[in-house]
Amino acid sequence: MTLVLAADPTLADFGKDPLWITIVKAVMLFAFLMLGILFGVWFERKLISRMQHRYGPNRAGKFGLLQSVADGLKMGLKEDLFPNTVDKVLYLLAPVIMVVPAFLAFSIVPFAPMVNLFGVQTPLQLVDLPVAVLFMLAMGAVSVYGVVLAGWSSRSPYALLGGLRSAAQVVSYEIAMGLSFVAIFVFAGTLSTSEIVKAQEQTWFAVLLIPSFLIYVICMFGEAARIPFDLPEGEGELVGGFQTEYSSSLKFALIMMGEYLHTFTATGIAVTLFLGGWRAPFPISLWEGANTGYWPVLWFLIKFILTFSFIIWVRASLPRVRYDQLMSLGWKVLIPVNLAWILLVAAVRNVVVGEGDTMLGVGLGVLIVIGALAIWMRFDTVNQRRKEDKKAEIEAEFEELSNDPTAGGFPVPPLDLPHYHGVQHKEIPSGTN
Repeated sequence: MTLVLAADPTLADFGKDPLWITIVKAVMLFAFLMLGILFGVWFERKLISRMQHRYGPNRAGKFGLLQSVADGLKMGLKEDLFPNTVDKVLYLLAPVIMVVPAFLAFSIVPFAPMVNLFGVQTPLQLVDLPVAVLFMLAMGAVSVYGVVLAGWSSRSPYALLGGLRSAAQVVSYEIAMGLSFVAIFVFAGTLSTSEIVKAQEQTWFAVLLIPSFLIYVICMFGEAARIPFDLPEGEGELVGGFQTEYSSSLKFALIMMGEYLHTFTATGIAVTLFLGGWRAPFPISLWEGANTGYWPVLWFLIKFILTFSFIIWVRASLPRVRYDQLMSLGWKVLIPVNLAWILLVAAVRNVVVGEGDTMLGVGLGVLIVIGALAIWMRFDTVNQRRKEDKKAEIEAEFEELSNDPTAGGFPVPPLDLPHYHGVQHKEIPSGTN
C-alpha cells in the first residue's frame, strides 16, 4: 500500500526522508545560495548601473555574467595579509561566524510543497521546526558575533566602532523584527514556516497584517545592514567599518558572502511569512494545478527576485542615515508601534474567533487607540519644545556672531578691508569726480 502524503506539508511530514535525500536537498540548497550570490552581485551592479544610465559589467562573459566569477578568482589569488597587532585566531574565525549561521537560517525556508524528488515524496524544504522562525532569529543574532569579533580582533579604532555599532543595531532591530512576527503567530497559530505558508492559502499576511509587513521591511534593512542602515561599515565615517583591516583576499570574500546571505535570508523570510511563500499569486492561483508539482518553485523565485530588486532599488535611491536617527527609529518608533499593533491584533482576533468576550475585545481596542494617540501627542509636544529651544539657541548664537564677528572661535576678517591690509583710507574732497 502506497502512502499518499498531503500536498501542503506539515511538521509531521519532516524527519521521514532517507539520509541520502536529506544530503541531496542540502547540496541543492548550498548550490542555490552560492549561485544566487554570483548572480545577485551581477544583478545588483547591472540594475544600479541602469538606474544611473550606465552599462555596468559588460566585459567578462556575455552581458558581464562572468564578472562575479572573475572577482572571486581575483580575491582567491590575492596575497593574504595579517596586520601585526591582530588576534589571529579570532581574526580568521570572524568571517566564518558570519557565513555559517546565514546558511543555517535559510534551511527553514520552504521552496515548494510535497514533490517527487528522485522517486521519493518529500517537501522541498531542508528542515522545519516547531520554532522555525525563532531559529532564524537566533541565527541572525549569532552572526553578529562575527561582526563584533572582526572589529575587536582587528585592534583598530574604526573597526571596533563598526563592530559596536553592529551590536547596538542588531539589539534594537532584532526586537522590532521579532515583534513584527507576533501578529503572524497569533493568526497562524504556529511558528513553523511550512504551516505559516499553509495559513496564507486565502490571504497573504502582507495584506492582512500590513503594519507588521511594513515594520519588517524597515527592520530587514537594519538586520541585513544594507543602505540606508549600513552604519557598521559606513565608509564616510569609519573608513570601512568592521572590515577595515581585512584585505581583498578570501577573508574579505567570506565577509561579502555573509552579507549577501543575510540579505537572501531576509528576502526569503519576507516571501515566506508575508507574501504567501511558494503559493501562486492571484489570478494564477485560480488555476487548479498552480500550487502542485514544481510550479511553486517558479512562484517563489519570482517573489524572491522582486523583493531582492526592491532592496537594490532602495540602495540606489536613499542615502545613509545618521546613527542617532537609526537608533531613534528603532527604539522610539518601531518597538512602541509594534507593541500597540500586537495588542490591537490580539483584541481583533479575540472578537473574530469568538472565543472571548466581544465587549472586552472592543474595549481593549479602544484603549489601545487612546493610548497610542496619547503617546503620539506626548512625543509631538516634546519634539515641538525641542525645536523651539533649538531655534532660540540658533537665534541667540546668530545674534552673538552679529555683534562680535570673532565670536565662535573662527577668524573672521573685519569689514573695513583697506585698514585690515594696512592701506590708509583717504577722504575724497567734495566736489571732485
